[in-house]
Amino acid sequence: MSVSAALILAAGKGTRMKSSLVKVLHELAGRPMLGWPLAAAREAGADQIVVVAGHQADQVQECFSADTHIRIALQEEQLGTGHAVSCSLSQLDGLTGSVLILCGDTPLLTGATLQRLTDEHTAAGAAVTVLTAKLDRPFGYGRIVRDSEGRVRRIVEQKDASPEEQAIDEVNSGIYCMDLNFLRAHIGRLGSENAQNEYYLTDLVGIAVAEHAGCSAVVADDSDEIMGVNDRVQLAHAARILRKRINLQLMLSGVTLVDPDQTYVDAGVRVGSDTVIWPGCVLRGNTTIGSGCELESNVQVTDCTIADRVHLKVGSVLSEAQVSEDVSIGPMAHLRPGSVLQAHVKIGNFVETKKVVMGVGSKASHLTYLGDAEVGKEVNIGCGTITCNYDGKRKHKTVIGDGVFVGSDVQLVAPVTVGANSLIAAGTTVTRDVPPDSLAIARTPQVNKDGWCLKKSENA
Repeated sequence: MSVSAALILAAGKGTRMKSSLVKVLHELAGRPMLGWPLAAAREAGADQIVVVAGHQADQVQECFSADTHIRIALQEEQLGTGHAVSCSLSQLDGLTGSVLILCGDTPLLTGATLQRLTDEHTAAGAAVTVLTAKLDRPFGYGRIVRDSEGRVRRIVEQKDASPEEQAIDEVNSGIYCMDLNFLRAHIGRLGSENAQNEYYLTDLVGIAVAEHAGCSAVVADDSDEIMGVNDRVQLAHAARILRKRINLQLMLSGVTLVDPDQTYVDAGVRVGSDTVIWPGCVLRGNTTIGSGCELESNVQVTDCTIADRVHLKVGSVLSEAQVSEDVSIGPMAHLRPGSVLQAHVKIGNFVETKKVVMGVGSKASHLTYLGDAEVGKEVNIGCGTITCNYDGKRKHKTVIGDGVFVGSDVQLVAPVTVGANSLIAAGTTVTRDVPPDSLAIARTPQVNKDGWCLKKSENA
């Protein structure tokens, strides 16, 4: 029996989050919570995925609209897990084999554990296989009731359990692998005669036992994997575990994390070998860091492509930028969206760029703003230079040719072009195009008044 699909139950509001946002869309390590069990299901081989949504179903659908393999089933009234599954089965019409049933609020579940679950399900020829865990404090979880030979007989919820059953330390994760034909045939038999007046999917375990259809169980190696997130405390705890897993894989791949507990890397971020990352760094989104780089403390990088041997100095912030090899940035530099730095560029302290292309070997060493500009090769941008790109209504472009030397405290009032190999004198405001190989200088004449300060002190 192959795994044909996965059902992910995500209809609950999550009132304990105390949020206007539905629980499963809260972010952990770069993904919405629901994205983690989705990824685990994919790893286990489920191509078709149905998400059972309820509260803010339109936002859940919008969040995952780019994935054509995800369908949304609506559970308008939340009447339990069995009811949630019954609301979604029509989305699996025509499919055979087995289906994974997961919870949208279990972000620590891994594809490897789900693969173990499906392998056991197939090997046992079971109608139902449940993922369980052993907990020191099982309060709140359904208990796995086994017979004297260790076979699973049923699952009893906390509120319905006897004192003897509450003493059982093996608990139900709410995660199953089920034969689709069995599920379709028996989902209608679930009743709501329990303390919660809900339709429990767990009752299918007892039905499978009674029908001699086969019921099996797999105990998770790590009980953290079944942890549900219900409030912000659990959200932070789960995020910490996810970051630890991500950082472990980075270090095993050849990345040096000086202090892994103080390094924050999103899922999907790629980092090359021999790169060194100092504490306080935050790498987010669709980011790639090359090999042999150094990221000093408190660097933040979001949705950037960074080539090999790039040095990001302390406190620098980069967003939606492209950086070629052997570039130095910072300290305290800010690369905004659209910044493209070619090889051997230097961006120094307190330099800000936005929609700028910097040619090979060019440098802006300190206290500079470059926006909506094209800078050629081997250009020197002096301290205090700004491109005046906004006239109050529209943005305009500055073009600086190869080999230009821009002195300190220069204002380039766009749209303007500076020809190759020109020199812009310090303190100049450039309002007209500068031809190649020219000197541009625009200053108010200096006036010295001899003895002026002496006269002021005499009249005081």
